[in-house]
Amino acid sequence: MKMQRIVEKYQITADGLTVDVHIKEGTSVMKLYELNVPKPSSGTLALLNDVRNKLVTEVSIPSAEMFDPRIIEKLKTRFKERAEKIIIEKLGNIDSNTKNFLVATLLHEMAGLGDIEFLLSDGNLEEIIILSANEPVRVYHKKYGWLQTNIVVDSERKIQNYANMIARRVGRQITNLNPLLDAHLITGDRANAVFYPISNKGNTITIRKFARDPWTITDFIINNTTSAEIFATLWLAIQYEMNILVSGGTGSGKTTFLNLCMPFIPPNQRIISIEDTRELQLPSFLYWCPLTTREPNPEGKGEVSMLDLLVNSLRMRPDRIILGEIRRHKEAEVLFEAMHTGHSVYATVHADSAHETIARLINPPISVPPNLLSAINLNVVMFRDRRKGVRRTYQIAEFVPSEQGKSVSCNILYRWRPSDDKFITHAKPIRFFEELSRHTGLGNIELLKDLENKKRILNYMAKNNIRRLEDVGMVMNQYYIDPEFVIECANKNKNPSILLSKK
Repeated sequence: MKMQRIVEKYQITADGLTVDVHIKEGTSVMKLYELNVPKPSSGTLALLNDVRNKLVTEVSIPSAEMFDPRIIEKLKTRFKERAEKIIIEKLGNIDSNTKNFLVATLLHEMAGLGDIEFLLSDGNLEEIIILSANEPVRVYHKKYGWLQTNIVVDSERKIQNYANMIARRVGRQITNLNPLLDAHLITGDRANAVFYPISNKGNTITIRKFARDPWTITDFIINNTTSAEIFATLWLAIQYEMNILVSGGTGSGKTTFLNLCMPFIPPNQRIISIEDTRELQLPSFLYWCPLTTREPNPEGKGEVSMLDLLVNSLRMRPDRIILGEIRRHKEAEVLFEAMHTGHSVYATVHADSAHETIARLINPPISVPPNLLSAINLNVVMFRDRRKGVRRTYQIAEFVPSEQGKSVSCNILYRWRPSDDKFITHAKPIRFFEELSRHTGLGNIELLKDLENKKRILNYMAKNNIRRLEDVGMVMNQYYIDPEFVIECANKNKNPSILLSKK
């Protein structure tokens, strides 16, 4: 049999236990993700079973705590401390590596998702999918795409237990009568479960991982997802309270793009975000209140919909409203009403171009009257090239209503040119600078100078790799406190530590 070549290897750590990961060439197009977790012997399994029984009887967990995700880490610490004592009592002078292995194994089995915990700790993974007990777990790797792992959950009952554990921790249920679940893990990751026979092959769980180190503006400039000039334009628009809609297909990076633009908001403005599942991560300097929807309980009570939150948010004195995604007419109606009453709004919608965005908004199921689209100042369209494995900002457009206001067209300001992977100016703005000037009282020369300064700051951040979310937030915060100082740092390419340490 031909040896499988190792393409890459690295280590991951979960609950104090470090294991090796090997990415290998497979026998098909799909590569292999090999997780090298030590396998306990039959004697070790017997010991673990004995320790597990002791832990169950000795470590009491009040039911209120079991369902409170905020104290799961405290429970794990309590489990870990007691497990270590029991193991030392039984084995005496055990070496630390063996002890850590036994404790981590117990933690993963009793308070986690088994070997899946290692996958959750791998920052290179975006998706984890348990197909059934008959097939290996598959993962989506940021670098290699879909990979088949060497992990198999050994029974359908265990997959059910994993799903029930996730459900209980968010106060929900998944049963044969209610076989669908959409919930969050305590790590922030999003989990979706479907039970057999709705999922014909067996019980399945899909986990979308929440970014521990989120993308920032700097990352997108460095990897050429977006140019500094485009970001400078968006910064200008966001600073002066213009409304922005981000479009794109599934997996194109709509929410990510929306998220990384939010540090452009001045720190003295109140932000309300509304999402089905929490994906946004904003720097701490922003005045932010995140809201998430809630599904009804098994009796059909207790639902909090996106429309409920959107209507309620208008009573919370927001300066900026961020809506995860526009899907239905009522949501869009309230959102556009918020735009027309002076709130600055940002949202996403599924559409592959600026023209398609207009068509999507004015037709069912959203069905917004064309005259309302004039409230959107800029439309950003994201694109995912699946063949090359890259994401790009495809178009930046403004919506231009007809003279009668009965129709609307798009004027594309910037677009991505695939032939040389560059962003080019497509057309001159028709509304953008005119509306900015009307709102700010600044002339075109002043606005263009401001735009150029912002571009220099962004290029300075990219050149000096100022990319951590809080560091990017610090630069934006300093800009709103003392813009001349930040512009001077950029123009003279000063050491970024001077900027990041300034109080």
